Amino acid sequence: MDRTLRQAVELALQAPSVHNTQPWRFRLSTGEVELHADPSRHLPGTDPDHRDLLISCGAVLHHLVVAAAGLGIALRVDRLPDPEQRTLLATARVVDGPPDRAAAALFGQLGRRRTDRRRYAADPVPPARLAALVERAAEFGAGLVPATDPGVLTRLHGVLSDAAARQRHEPGYLAELLIWTHRYAGTRDGVPAASVPSHAGEPELTRFPAGRLTGRQAFGPDGGLLLVLTTPRDDRVDRLVAGEATSAVLLGATRVGLATATLSQAVEQPAMRERLRLALGVADQPQLVLRVGTPPYGSTPLPATPRRPLDSVLLRR
Repeated sequence: MDRTLRQAVELALQAPSVHNTQPWRFRLSTGEVELHADPSRHLPGTDPDHRDLLISCGAVLHHLVVAAAGLGIALRVDRLPDPEQRTLLATARVVDGPPDRAAAALFGQLGRRRTDRRRYAADPVPPARLAALVERAAEFGAGLVPATDPGVLTRLHGVLSDAAARQRHEPGYLAELLIWTHRYAGTRDGVPAASVPSHAGEPELTRFPAGRLTGRQAFGPDGGLLLVLTTPRDDRVDRLVAGEATSAVLLGATRVGLATATLSQAVEQPAMRERLRLALGVADQPQLVLRVGTPPYGSTPLPATPRRPLDSVLLRR
């Protein structure tokens, strides 16, 4: 059992994270996994209130549940189990009974999901598939608000554009961007140039400089749909849950052939986050913007971004 649990943790490491920092650590014991935040991988200039870090850790937590379910293990998750241990975000214990069927159904997508920063094909996201993604977020108590109304979409693009412009002047932000997009050869983290299109594209839809990703690209109108993931509150638990819901939505979209990317600029600054909430006209708290759409036809498959090996993220007792 413990060998299988170790395998589940290794599979979970494919989860997305801000700048691919992979800001998590794990401690394995008999029948149990602890998920810890890794403060050394926090980005203070980009993520001053640790929102991105917690959402990233929530995504790897859900990946862990999916991996365990696919391997036949049922887990019970306790979030923030010990207030005295600030880095301890969750414990996942093996329990008797069948694994979560919804999680197990996503197992095959763990190695297939990619962050796709290219232009998407003009085809709209089918309503049934969009409704299914909204349901996946709702399973975690999160909302997923599609920006389909033209007025809302215009306001949303305005917020994203202003957030991108303001963030460039935040102390430390550009240095962090440079560090995590220009990693040393052989480094197993960060955003490699091979995963970023050679044309920078709209500044509000990508924060990364032009990379080396070439091949067939979509032309004409971009059919990508912007969705905002929200939670009822904005405490540490809600941010962690937002990451779990994000993982479920991204894996669910991958399962039905949709391309996805995450946009966090508009939630990393309090003023922009409030503008985003008002632009949507909702009471809940925005946690992340997702972009979903049809991949460019005939496009080159995206390479997998690097991941740290399991031994480098395990905590020893």
